[in-house]
Amino acid sequence: MRILMVCLGNICRSPLAEGILHHKALKLGLGWEVDSAGTSGYHNGEAPHVLSQKIASLNGVDIALQRSRQFRAEDIDNFDHIYVMDSSNYQDVKKICGSRWNDKKVSLLLNESYPGENRNVPDPWYGTEKDYHLVYDMLDKACQQVIAKYSSPIINCTI
Repeated sequence: MRILMVCLGNICRSPLAEGILHHKALKLGLGWEVDSAGTSGYHNGEAPHVLSQKIASLNGVDIALQRSRQFRAEDIDNFDHIYVMDSSNYQDVKKICGSRWNDKKVSLLLNESYPGENRNVPDPWYGTEKDYHLVYDMLDKACQQVIAKYSSPIINCTI
């Protein structure tokens, strides 16, 4: 299984989602490849936001070695599923993909927790540390649903 998490700058939400899902999959021995990207190139090569790193670390997830990269059209071919953090990123991914677009491969991450509601993961960039904790909790719940959806029924336990 190859999963890509996408947000705007790839320094707050998608690195957290990547780290959380990778951590859960690794603990279960799933051998999944999890990556993240941003629809903009604002932060290419940068580490995740200091508060994203802090909140991840407080939850036993290390994202310090991740580096931001921009989403590319070929990502739609290279990943089994692409989860976007909000509807704006969904539209940006669709635009970047152009003729490669495959709506069966791309969805809002929170639809895993709230099917069909098309909820956005709020961007904590301008918020406080509390906002990063709230985003972490949302992502953690959604990533647990991804594990349940794509793994063996025997493994569907809370991590």
